[in-house]
Amino acid sequence: MKKYMIFGLGFLFSALTFAQELEATVEKDTTQLDEVILIGQRKLSNYRQEKTLSSIDEYLEKSNKVTMIKRGNYAWEPSLNNMDSQRLVVTIDGMQIFGACTDKMDPITSYVDVSNLEQVSIDSGQEGTENGHCVGGGINLQMPQSKFNGSGLKSSVDLGYETNGNYKIAGLELEYVGNKFYVNADGIFRKSDNYDAGGNKEVLYSQFQKYNVSLQGGYKLAENHVLDANVIYDKATDVGYPALPMDVSLAEALITSLTHTYKNDSTTIKSWESKLYYNTITHIMDDSKRPDVPIRMDMPGWSDTYGFYTKATLKENKHNILLNLNGFYNRSLAEMTMYPNDPNQPAMFMYTWPDIRTLYTGIYAKDAFALSQDKTVSASARVGYHQNTVAEEVGLESLQIFYPDMDDSKSRFLMSLSADYKVKKDSYDATFGLGYGERAPSVSEGYGFFLFNSFDNFDYIGDPNLNNEKALEANLAANYYANQLKIGFETSYFYLTDYIIGEVDPSLSAMTIGANGVKVYQALSHASIFDFYVNATYNISEAFSLNGTLGYNYGKGSNDENLPFIKPFSYLAEINYTRNFFNAALQLDGNGNQTNYSSYYGENETAAFAILNLNLGNVFYIKSNKMVLKYGVENILDTNYSTYSDWNNIPRQGRNFYMNVSFVIN
Repeated sequence: MKKYMIFGLGFLFSALTFAQELEATVEKDTTQLDEVILIGQRKLSNYRQEKTLSSIDEYLEKSNKVTMIKRGNYAWEPSLNNMDSQRLVVTIDGMQIFGACTDKMDPITSYVDVSNLEQVSIDSGQEGTENGHCVGGGINLQMPQSKFNGSGLKSSVDLGYETNGNYKIAGLELEYVGNKFYVNADGIFRKSDNYDAGGNKEVLYSQFQKYNVSLQGGYKLAENHVLDANVIYDKATDVGYPALPMDVSLAEALITSLTHTYKNDSTTIKSWESKLYYNTITHIMDDSKRPDVPIRMDMPGWSDTYGFYTKATLKENKHNILLNLNGFYNRSLAEMTMYPNDPNQPAMFMYTWPDIRTLYTGIYAKDAFALSQDKTVSASARVGYHQNTVAEEVGLESLQIFYPDMDDSKSRFLMSLSADYKVKKDSYDATFGLGYGERAPSVSEGYGFFLFNSFDNFDYIGDPNLNNEKALEANLAANYYANQLKIGFETSYFYLTDYIIGEVDPSLSAMTIGANGVKVYQALSHASIFDFYVNATYNISEAFSLNGTLGYNYGKGSNDENLPFIKPFSYLAEINYTRNFFNAALQLDGNGNQTNYSSYYGENETAAFAILNLNLGNVFYIKSNKMVLKYGVENILDTNYSTYSDWNNIPRQGRNFYMNVSFVIN
């Protein structure tokens, strides 16, 4: 009963608070995507994107600080500031959603598509804590805002084809917009066979198939009050993971929400938005299509989340304030059944996530104060209550083998603080920020039971008594503008204490056949992560421009070992030609040799690589209708390569010709 009282009190308290977020949306190109990536799928306004039908994963990879950990050709795991998903808060329109796979084969980004979204907000470090606690940053996949412009009925059709993997894409959208009511329905289907690496080498088990459908509707209750309802259904089947010993027969999600929004530019309270949501995920791993396995296994997982948030913005004199009160209740359950080759032997069953119930309630506040017309200082804070409970008695007893004094529940208080100073002049702008943040251990880190990690070939066991992981951070960014030249840099440094990572326990025996042993999640006393990027743009003429990016990253733990998945030296150079109805870009993308790899955590050295890409686009108008054509070739030289973020060194795609066509019919 106390849990539901917390949610109820949260709504009551939010009725007394108002807020605003000061957010700058910057026009983006293919090399500089600082905070907001414009998807533009519905409007097709940003036709310079290489593909209008790119996956969310491909869009995210355009940001400097985001890299994607690839275990196959589908469902890449986002990493921000060289920190993977458990150190981030990834949300869909502010909604908390948690994957149902113990092997991270279903990151949150895999359960939406470009047709669902309008933009993606990426916030580094403690700037990303509006929707939850993190140490690395936040990624919010934002759905379109409601609209009532009376434009009537319109539709769009999207078709795409890529030669590598015989990859087919088809999408359809129907929309009606009135003065008081709107409804939007869309669907997209993707299907790929195995792709080929450079040199026409087929990568087995890299196929996938998925479809995504969504329905969004809204009604204007009054001049300043709108009620919206959203439903997204996403289903992927026959998904291969060439870097892992198992594939996925089903990854299915239902995401629903109901939102009330108040907006009024003429009052102190500029907006007030409240949302109730529910989502459920089913994920089933199986190895039935693998020809030779030591023992057959089924590994299903489930995740259900109920949640709310209410946030408001307010502007008073020089203050821009945002308050966000949110909470959620999540159930995560995963199990494993092993079937011996001998039919006379009984099947073996265990819980890998023993039905973990997580309750969270927290509040976020941010104030951006304008010192002058060109100087702003901001401060933000988030505090929250976090509780885990083990609901499955058998799973609890299994963990108590290793932790005899373990209780069935664990409560934590979490805190995040940040401040920054911004100055913006005609010829330059600069930002300096400081932050402190905490996060609770993930379900796997706290309660995982013999989770096999094929990257280092160890089984992992969680530790429910881990301390909160903490991070101190400093960041600095600046841009200089001179005639046709723009040059800038951004850098950040994170000092993490109680850094959670697996450490070998030689006293334990592995459950997985062929595993090197068992690691238990423990905490290093500290770890350091540093990154530095330089970006430059030069407009040669109205039609031609040059873009370039250089990046350097570093990470090391208190045990003097390199941290895993730290990006090596990277570079990107691009020449663009842009006219009103045509654009073209030739791009060189590469990484240096990964010399600071972490053999201690299972990494090996990744060789340097460089690839060439060519992308082109046209826009055609036929009366009031519009067609966007995107086409090109990726990896022109058919280079065979892997990057540091490719799990177990699976090779990337070789040469790939593609074409995307989108029609908007008014």
